[in-house]
Amino acid sequence: MKPVVAISIGDINGIGVEVALKAHETISRWCTPLYFTNYELLQQAAKMLHMKLPEDIEVEFVEGRFSIKPGKVSKKSGKYSFRSFQKALDFTTKGICNALVTLPIHKEAWMKADIPYKGHTDYLRKYFKKEAIMMLGCEKLYVALFTEHIPLKKVPKKIQKKRLTKFLISFFQSESPALPVAVLGLNPHAGDGGALGDEEKKIRKAIQKANEKLGKEAFFGPVVPDIAFTPNVRKNLSHIVALYHDQGLSPLKALYFDESINVSLNLPIIRTSPDHGTAFDIAYKGLADPTSYINAVRYAVDKISSNAP
Repeated sequence: MKPVVAISIGDINGIGVEVALKAHETISRWCTPLYFTNYELLQQAAKMLHMKLPEDIEVEFVEGRFSIKPGKVSKKSGKYSFRSFQKALDFTTKGICNALVTLPIHKEAWMKADIPYKGHTDYLRKYFKKEAIMMLGCEKLYVALFTEHIPLKKVPKKIQKKRLTKFLISFFQSESPALPVAVLGLNPHAGDGGALGDEEKKIRKAIQKANEKLGKEAFFGPVVPDIAFTPNVRKNLSHIVALYHDQGLSPLKALYFDESINVSLNLPIIRTSPDHGTAFDIAYKGLADPTSYINAVRYAVDKISSNAP
């Protein structure tokens, strides 16, 4: 029996339906995708894309009737993407589906629809009452983020030994990396012995404490941020922990933009998504690349297999 993967449809004014339809045949080899939407909207989208709906497509009905407006921020599409996500999450939490893959939503559309969450991960944290860890990347390299969508000026205050230690342990237990994980420093040159900042002292202590609790050399660092992504260093790494959003994601996306995915760790379910947004600028133009979405489904299916008794 192939696993069942819940696919929340995302913002239907973006590229979500296009990548889903383009990838359907491929992912159906590994799993049974269950799309949380309705046939009326799917048919409308397929017609605009000059594509045919696959005969074997399985849909779990989500109420909603409106005209698709490519590339437009819309209260209706924002509300619909949230409904789709909620129902797909419910099916996954109840075990009806084995994993959840979320197509991209638009944060402004959620705001227009009065949805009080910044995105999928924010909702998942509150839903499960757990600190979901955001990890992005591909088989060549994954990057976990210690802090995510916060102003840069607030990052140094978040770097506390106890908090970082807890993060590192939760990350390692969720992902089980095969190789030791590099933890980046905060400052240029990883502080240069305190000349350029002293946050690295807390980082070093957190690494030591996490390794002690895990009983192995799971982490090392702090690593100088501007060398961590160079070919000679990253060839010996499978995972990196970055301390803030752009420190990790700017180099990662420069290297592996089309291949990367987004994974939510430290949750009781498997959840992945493409590592790109709604791409309103190319919506319904037939230009969307499904590679990241395909990789997100592949990762989820592999996790289902590894978690099987």
